[in-house]
Amino acid sequence: MSVHINAKEGEISKIVLMPGDPMRARYIAENFLDDSRLVSQIRNMCYYTGLYRDIPITVGGSGMGCPSIGIYSYELYEQYGVDCIIRIGTAGAYTTELELFDLLNVEKAFGESTYAVHAHGFLEDHFPHQGKAFDQIRETAAGMQTPLKSCNIHSSDVFYRAEKGIPKIAADNNCLAVEMESFALFSNAKKLSRMAACLLTVSDIIPTGNRMSVDDREKALKAMISLALQSAVQIFGSLNN
Repeated sequence: MSVHINAKEGEISKIVLMPGDPMRARYIAENFLDDSRLVSQIRNMCYYTGLYRDIPITVGGSGMGCPSIGIYSYELYEQYGVDCIIRIGTAGAYTTELELFDLLNVEKAFGESTYAVHAHGFLEDHFPHQGKAFDQIRETAAGMQTPLKSCNIHSSDVFYRAEKGIPKIAADNNCLAVEMESFALFSNAKKLSRMAACLLTVSDIIPTGNRMSVDDREKALKAMISLALQSAVQIFGSLNN
C-alpha cells in the first residue's frame, strides 16, 4: 500500500496499462479483462487487476499532467515493483501529416516541465521511451497488421496556451503531436531502471480543428487498447524467460 494507491501486496501486476481517465480504466477492465477486480480507489483513481489471455494485467488511471502521472507511476514502480507501464491515451496532432485515428508509438517526449529536475535532478528537456516495450509494441503491431507510426511528441504542461502556433520546443524537435504525461513517466522509468512506453491515438488535428466524435473515440480507442494488451502479453513472456 502506498500514499495514493491502496492495493494490497500482490494485487498489482508487473505490467500496468495507464490511461489518463479512471473511467477508461474501468471500461478496459470490464470489456477486455477476465476476472477483473477493483484493487484501489483512493480519490476515485481506480485500479483494476484481471487476466488477459491468462496473463495478469493491471489497468489504472494516471490523471492529467506530469505531476499526476509522476505520483502514480513512481509509486507503482517503486512501491509495487511494477516492471513496465504502458501509457495509453490521446494526442492532438500539430500537423496535417497525421490523421484522426492514427496510432503513435512515442520515441521521445519533449517538455518544458520542471518535474524531472526537481524529482530526480535530471536536466534534460526530453526523455526517450525506456526499455524494450517500445520495440515490442512495434513488433506486435506488425504482427497484427495494425498501422503504427513512431514519432517524437510534446508533453505540454498546459492545455490552454497563450502562445499561438506550434510551441518552439515542438517545432525544433519534430514533435508531431502533443499530450501531457509521457515526459514524467519516462523520467521516472529512467530513474528507477524500469520499462515505459506510450501509445497514443490521434483524437484531433490542431491546425484544422477536426476532431473525433464521441462515437468515433470509443471505436478508435479499441484498436489502441487491443494493441497495448497484446503487447503486454509479449512483454510478460519476456519478463519470465
